[in-house]
Amino acid sequence: MHVFLTGATGHLGSALVPDLLAAGHRVTGLARSDASAAALAALGADVRRGDLDDLDALRAAAASADGVVHLAFKHEAMLSGDYAGAIADDLRVVRALAEALAGTGKPLVGTGGTGGGSVPGRISLESRVAPGAPRTEAEQVLVDAAADGVRASVVRLPPVVHGPLDRHGFVPRLIRTARATGFSGHLGDGANRWPAVHTLDAARLYRLALEHAPAGTRLHAVGDEGVPFRGIAERIGLRLGLPTAPVDEARADEHFGFLARIVPLDLPASAEATRALLGWRPTRPGLLDDLDRDHYFTGE
Repeated sequence: MHVFLTGATGHLGSALVPDLLAAGHRVTGLARSDASAAALAALGADVRRGDLDDLDALRAAAASADGVVHLAFKHEAMLSGDYAGAIADDLRVVRALAEALAGTGKPLVGTGGTGGGSVPGRISLESRVAPGAPRTEAEQVLVDAAADGVRASVVRLPPVVHGPLDRHGFVPRLIRTARATGFSGHLGDGANRWPAVHTLDAARLYRLALEHAPAGTRLHAVGDEGVPFRGIAERIGLRLGLPTAPVDEARADEHFGFLARIVPLDLPASAEATRALLGWRPTRPGLLDDLDRDHYFTGE
């Protein structure tokens, strides 16, 4: 299969490209810089220069492929405070890709978050849809594309996708914050739970979705259903030789930055339906075991 991939040189893309190639697929990755183009070529993928703002080019690239995986997201805008703008741009991209594949029966795999299936006090399930969740509208476009002849599915990612390729995710940010402040913090008693998945396990799920997911499917890339946030903070503190302590709620924004609104959330999520549907089984280390390894704590 010839696969067009956005976000091909990002955290997940850097794992998915080799996985797809090893499975015998041809990959064309979107690259917006010379460095990204060189990285893709080094992995053995073809290069399509462009960015998420050129919707006509995205449509053309999608139409020329046998299947599409959409990983890219405007993280720079999110980190600068324009999360709403990043979500709106992502919605436009998803609509363009779905339009390009309408009536073809080709697979289109998009990206959401496990928070999209969260209901307060209950575990997030593939079958649940949380009204008003940040990427729910784009997710619905993918589900609805099934009626237009697209074998579209969405992989919901947990807040933490971890592993040696993770350089800019939530875990590195929490580690940098602990180093800067002299302690590893949590809010309240830290009993709230975060789901997680290893990068390589998540990449394999995207490939399985591309190859086999039925149209209109929601999938959960979840290895750890819910790791208590205090446990994450304690493991980071242990590795850095720093104490673990609660952060005063009045100082949450100052301490955690944009993560302050996410840190206290209780977000357990299940992947039971995904495992049953596609036979996907996480095989890589869980989050706390991964934090026992050195890759997050060297090089700084």
